[in-house]
Amino acid sequence: MPKRETIKKTPLAPQEKDGFQVNIKIPLKVTASDLKKLIPRSTSQILVVLLVIAAFLIGVLFTKVQYQEKSQSGANNQAAATAGTAQQAAPAPGARVKMTVGDFPIKGDANAKVSIVEFADFRCPFCEQFFTNTEPQLLKEFVDTGKANFAFRNFAFLGPASTVAANAAECANDQGKFWDFYNFLYKNQPAETDTSMYTVETLSQDAATLGMDSTTFSNCLNNKTDDAKAAKDLADGQAAGVSGTPSFFINGNPIVGACPLATLEGAVNAEISGKSWFVTNCALTVK
Repeated sequence: MPKRETIKKTPLAPQEKDGFQVNIKIPLKVTASDLKKLIPRSTSQILVVLLVIAAFLIGVLFTKVQYQEKSQSGANNQAAATAGTAQQAAPAPGARVKMTVGDFPIKGDANAKVSIVEFADFRCPFCEQFFTNTEPQLLKEFVDTGKANFAFRNFAFLGPASTVAANAAECANDQGKFWDFYNFLYKNQPAETDTSMYTVETLSQDAATLGMDSTTFSNCLNNKTDDAKAAKDLADGQAAGVSGTPSFFINGNPIVGACPLATLEGAVNAEISGKSWFVTNCALTVK
């Protein structure tokens, strides 16, 4: 009996290139009988083998093209996201912009030397912190004494519920109840993840408790009567470089964030004194 010849083969050798993994088995020794088995016996068999090889190569090429297209698409999307972020960068400290008070009634003397304009979202927890911890003293010290006035503008950027809240504030303003509704929304602000409060039905009931006509209020919200006003506030804020809330403009000079009372006091006093100033990360610099 002839001696059986054993062919030793290497383990599977993974190779990676351009995101593909190819497994190749390389025999260490090939016999003549093995070669004969690989040689087609007819022209038709040759054509079949060639077609199989061609189909395989076309499949590999197609997969690779798809992979490259997806990679390029991901890079383009990332570049677009980066560009969008750059377009809405925070306002440069000390770079004054022309800022109006919007359509809500202001607190204080319209002719005061200093005008403080806040851009905020009613669902923003940092805005609520400013409302609770800083705004009362700021109003007492500067607005009540006639040194400054205070205005609020919507910057509803935290999703659909924020847009509803902004429109509701506009509807309250139509009935002369803006500041009442402003106080109510911040005093009753739920967790940021809880949007159950911001529905037409719930807010209309709240409006009624504040002395408004709930039917008129409900119709205003349902019909989006004042949607354009809230949208203009948002657009004006974006044009001024606002990218987060709260943001303030003191005679057009920007302050970003719920900064401590001392920072805002110092900025307003510098403005009253005619001094140059700017705020970076809530740190005030007066020149």
